[in-house]
Amino acid sequence: MAKIISAAEAAAKVQDGMTVMVGGFLGCGTPQSLVDQVLAQGTKDLTLVCNDTAFPDAGVGKLVVSRQFKKVIVSHIGTNPETGRQMNAGELDVDLVPQGTLAERIRSAGFGLGGILTPTGVGTPVEAGKQKLTIDGKDYLLELPIKADVALVKAYKADKAGNLVFRKAARNFNPLMATAAKVVIVEAQNIVEIGEIDPDEVMTPGIFVNYLVQG
Repeated sequence: MAKIISAAEAAAKVQDGMTVMVGGFLGCGTPQSLVDQVLAQGTKDLTLVCNDTAFPDAGVGKLVVSRQFKKVIVSHIGTNPETGRQMNAGELDVDLVPQGTLAERIRSAGFGLGGILTPTGVGTPVEAGKQKLTIDGKDYLLELPIKADVALVKAYKADKAGNLVFRKAARNFNPLMATAAKVVIVEAQNIVEIGEIDPDEVMTPGIFVNYLVQG
């Protein structure tokens, strides 16, 4: 059974220097209360794994502005000018990963795979330093799994066993990230009793979830 804790208690589990996955797509599906608590806590030298860095005043973008990341692994940064400014100034290490490749690298970590093969990036600077394999006459890059110390996930509904239901586009990276971190903390809009979620509705089983926070 997942333990229900406060947002402040959850943020305390994110410590300096950790790698943190945060669900969301331009802030949609991001656990805002948890992000705000990490902001208030002032945790620093974090490595972020997220689809993007949102906006300067929203989602993980606020943590970029407050300089709490030393590195971000994301698919794009175009909606947050501060990310680009820090990158160009040499203040932030930005690892840009194609969106599909990012999702699959997270999935491969959660599913216990050694990596994925993708043609994306072949013949471009992306292939530098990576192993390339030729299969049936086509070249692929071996992309390695991405794991995290902590995943901060947003769910529409959770039961007290940690079984999760996501809502529409807010699902995005959240289910993948819930499989790929040592500790998974879920901010749920609704927390219900065990048995109130139909098993057919469960999108992430409770076995992956360590802590629940009332969103």
